[in-house]
Amino acid sequence: MDVIRDRVETGGFAMEYFRFGEGDRKLVILPGLSVQSVMNAAEAVAAAYAGLAEEFTIYVFDRRAQLPPVYSVEDMARDTAAAMEALGLRSVCLFGASQGGMMAQVIAIEHPELVGKMVLGSTSPHMRPEQYRVAEQWIRLAEAGDGVALYLDFGREIYPPAVFEASRDLLVSAGETVTKEELARFIILARGMEGFDVSDRLDQIACPVLAIGVYEDEVVDDDATLEIAEKLDHRPDFRLYLYVGYGHAAFDTAPDYRERILRFFRG
Repeated sequence: MDVIRDRVETGGFAMEYFRFGEGDRKLVILPGLSVQSVMNAAEAVAAAYAGLAEEFTIYVFDRRAQLPPVYSVEDMARDTAAAMEALGLRSVCLFGASQGGMMAQVIAIEHPELVGKMVLGSTSPHMRPEQYRVAEQWIRLAEAGDGVALYLDFGREIYPPAVFEASRDLLVSAGETVTKEELARFIILARGMEGFDVSDRLDQIACPVLAIGVYEDEVVDDDATLEIAEKLDHRPDFRLYLYVGYGHAAFDTAPDYRERILRFFRG
């Protein structure tokens, strides 16, 4: 499958993205916080979502190319919304994972015309101090310049133990390639989650929503998805699903995750 890498410039900033698939419908994926750019994993992402590529043309956005010193989740969302508008992406199916799910909530609230349906994966409507402890640990490791320790701690927090142990060598290898520039970028993006809170604005979301969480989420907290459900489950177009045993990164580890997304977007 062809993966097309591109760059959109709008509103005084540039943002990289890639796209794949040949479907008439548009799907936008907002990935979560990562140590290195999602652009490095474009082919792997395309392979993982190959089952959706017949029905959708799929766009995966990175964060903006040049980050300001302070860059909140809300700012990330607004920049991504501007990039979507510049590309003519409206009424899309939107999937946001983790930090990308926080961004997706902001986009759906502030730009309802851009979102037709939305899936929120392993995310939260807020980032309170007790939730932020994991990100703080990652920031400390990044500030120390230890890419290997950062990758290992990242994997330990997002994967179930068996997956983490099986991935240990790959995580170490990836950590050895991390540059100082990538660590500095990671710190800004991780700090951008501190204080995030749209919990009192969730009732402004107009599109159908599927929230997918996990019971043992060590990153955003077990109850975060249920808090989204508490605000939206009175609506007939809201759906909730919770995994057991797959960790925060269930969007990578649960074998039926993408099929579940596809069924919701088809419905």
